[in-house]
Amino acid sequence: STSIQIKRSEFLKAWKNAGESTVIKLNTPDGELEALIHAVDLDPITDEPRHADFYIFEKGHKVEIAVPIEFTGVSPAIKDLGGVLMKIMHEIKVRAEPSNLPHQIEVDISPITELEGQILAQDILLPNGVELMEHPEEVVVTVATPKAEEKAEEVAPDLTQIEVEKKGKKDE
Repeated sequence: STSIQIKRSEFLKAWKNAGESTVIKLNTPDGELEALIHAVDLDPITDEPRHADFYIFEKGHKVEIAVPIEFTGVSPAIKDLGGVLMKIMHEIKVRAEPSNLPHQIEVDISPITELEGQILAQDILLPNGVELMEHPEEVVVTVATPKAEEKAEEVAPDLTQIEVEKKGKKDE
């Protein structure tokens, strides 16, 4: 464990471009190191980063990381049948050499043509050198059948059961 300081503006720029799944280079007194931004602690009020952990890896070893999923395309089940897109997973665990790690994984939802259709983890096309670490049968995204709102039966109130309170002064 080594403590380092980085200008906030430089860190924000690198974090925005690289995210937590792209290799960045850190220039240190010991030389240049390749690292991943592993965890970022944000201030609860200003939402500015207060602390970040960098993961330095050994060359030639694969790393396991969760990569964000970007959903693309238009599903006929949503467009034509009025289905509702339900994103079950927002990131997916993969293993690869750091140089092969994708910034994000794109999932095309256009093959979902029917209501209750889904895309499983095994259906995602991964780049070369990247292997899936999730269970292959895990549902990534599905198109649900829209539920119609049930209208409650309106019952007219029985006005004969209502007691009317008299207003004004009472005679004593």
